[in-house]
Amino acid sequence: MDSAPRKLPTPSAPPLHRLAALAHAAVHPADAPCRCAGGQVGVLADRDDGTVVRHGGLVAKAHAPGTDPDAHRVRLALAAHQDVGGVFLPPLPLPRSGPDALDGRPVTLWPYGPPVAPEDPDAAPWEEAARLLALLHRTPPPPGLAERLPDMRAPAKAALAVDRMRRTAPDHPAAATVLDAWRTVPEAPAAYRLLCHGDFHLGQLVRDTRPGRHGPWRLIDVDDMGLGDPAWDLGRPAAWFAAGILPPEVWSRFLGAYREAGGPAVDADPWERLDVPARALTVQTAALALAKSTAERRPLDEVEEVMIDTCARIAGHRTG
Repeated sequence: MDSAPRKLPTPSAPPLHRLAALAHAAVHPADAPCRCAGGQVGVLADRDDGTVVRHGGLVAKAHAPGTDPDAHRVRLALAAHQDVGGVFLPPLPLPRSGPDALDGRPVTLWPYGPPVAPEDPDAAPWEEAARLLALLHRTPPPPGLAERLPDMRAPAKAALAVDRMRRTAPDHPAAATVLDAWRTVPEAPAAYRLLCHGDFHLGQLVRDTRPGRHGPWRLIDVDDMGLGDPAWDLGRPAAWFAAGILPPEVWSRFLGAYREAGGPAVDADPWERLDVPARALTVQTAALALAKSTAERRPLDEVEEVMIDTCARIAGHRTG
């Protein structure tokens, strides 16, 4: 790795390079050489919905194009609020000389936290995740933010995924099956206005390894958080369980831990609240699978095929 001093590049530089330079400037004093280990510097994600780079003990994120700046600022303020300090990893201040946006995309800095190890699924922190979600859902929206918080985006993201499939894979043999399943999903009622993550999955968990911490799990990713029905935060694990991807014993541990922690997203019969979010997120996953596999000109993988099959079951057993 180059250890020479690096400065923020000009606006003509590619966005990824500018984001990397911003992360460098946040870690090192002006003109100081970088002596971070090679494994501590690099790109963690570069997708349509966000670009993330790591430099030493922090990560820099350029959020999705088209991000609503006002909603983003409120979501960021919520992540930094002490009331959710035991739930979210808090943001870090940007360097004084650094931009707060790149090509109109908001930029944020965060402590780096080790993620869930994908190669060790048996060690996945399902109970810890459930307790974090329950704590988030039980936390009243902080004063001063409650009236400004946007809706959480889970229902909207499901609809956007279906629209993307319609545009990019209308002729895929499975598209009609996904649309049939989508027609069973009623419009989400606005009966609940609780704090929600909006896009929960295990990839949204990291260890908090800042000085003085002992590595507790924390949630990350503010892009979809807001007010809404907390059942949507349980919808993806519920969908995986219904599809046969998540083993029953893991689902039982997750749901049991959530209930024990006082989570308000489920009642005596959890499926009275989880059925619609689980169906919607099954359709979302399947729709994105068709859109991405078509763009990449590849066949569906095994998990994607399972989600299409689950859509077929949903379409054959309409309850909405």
